[in-house]
Amino acid sequence: MTNDMPPKHGKIAYLTGEYPKVSHTFIQREIAALRASGAEVLTCTVRRAPAKDVVDDQLEEQAATFCILETAKSPARLIGAHIAALRRAPGRWFSALRLAMRTRSPGLRAFLYQLFYFAEAGVLAQHLRKEGVVHLHNHFGNSSCSVAMLTSEIADIPFSFTEHGPAIFFEPEKWRIDEKVARAKYVIAISHFCRSQLMLFSDQAHWGKFKIVHCGVLPDRYGRDQDRAFGKHILFVGRLDPVKGGPFLLEALAKVRAKHPEATLTVVGDGPARNTLERQADDLGVAPAVTFAGYKTQTEVADILGTADMLVLPSFAEGVPVVLMEAMASRIPVIGSRVAGISELVEEGVSGYLTPPGDVATLTARLDTLLSDPALCQRMGAAGRAKVVADFDIQKEGDWLLRVLRDEADTDALRP
Repeated sequence: MTNDMPPKHGKIAYLTGEYPKVSHTFIQREIAALRASGAEVLTCTVRRAPAKDVVDDQLEEQAATFCILETAKSPARLIGAHIAALRRAPGRWFSALRLAMRTRSPGLRAFLYQLFYFAEAGVLAQHLRKEGVVHLHNHFGNSSCSVAMLTSEIADIPFSFTEHGPAIFFEPEKWRIDEKVARAKYVIAISHFCRSQLMLFSDQAHWGKFKIVHCGVLPDRYGRDQDRAFGKHILFVGRLDPVKGGPFLLEALAKVRAKHPEATLTVVGDGPARNTLERQADDLGVAPAVTFAGYKTQTEVADILGTADMLVLPSFAEGVPVVLMEAMASRIPVIGSRVAGISELVEEGVSGYLTPPGDVATLTARLDTLLSDPALCQRMGAAGRAKVVADFDIQKEGDWLLRVLRDEADTDALRP
């Protein structure tokens, strides 16, 4: 068992697999909200995010973040960290090693990876104890959470983690969600849907640990000029990956331009599907109407949202996408897929539309509706803004999360 003293005034460490990176700006916002609420937060990462995934306004945060692999590259520092852990608490060191072996997947590759996680945990444990950290929080339930769980055992520091889904729920046995839930002090779910999936893969005895804390945005950073008329500028923001459904958006654009030839699409983001999407835009004859803008900073995304008339995210799988919150805070209507927890953010026909994933006909029809009705766009934009302000303000969520981590909140019924 780890030390159960709540982090009333002590330091909280945040761990992710790669930090910071452009697709995880919501974690930066959460950390900033915790700090604004009075918490001292140290950021830690297993590895540095590659340069292509880091934008200019993340460089300072990256430089201030402790990187496990940078330390572990030195054999002397790696071995020294584990020798120090053995001397301090040999029982905990061997217990963590047994835990690593017990929770590994079958096969030699999984065995070696688990040894890597254990090695990394020793390095992180030494850093956290040196810094006086009293609680470790991790984002995502995969490999970085394995490191967090093992670090907690070695260092005798309680840990918690935030789960987003949906990918982790495709292979919960591989990542031993059951064991991580059992050993965590708290488990944060970003939506009711996410919490239900965690319940599915864990023992009922631990369900009381689950707390819902939304990802969120600072609404005041976003806003469309309310005097500007709605037009036909469609926006997509996200990683260019097959899971985001980009081909269906291009198909729908090609179809809807028969009626709305002025419609344009800006694609913000990058990724492995970019070349394929660019070729598809050419093949469909819509390339002149599509701008592939690449990665943008948070400030640049906010500015682009202020010039757009709607945001479309036709994904096959999602958690609760922060970009939908940003768009709604910007007072523009959104079209998302009817998957996972998106319906907890977007109200069908009120702040936007939810379409069946992969359904080009419905997506085209919803685009046509919005492109044809500026007054509807304005009403939906106002409703979306109100929803984000009420339920997805990151400072309110950060305050709530800090109450959870400090043992000041017992149930979700206490949420403000």
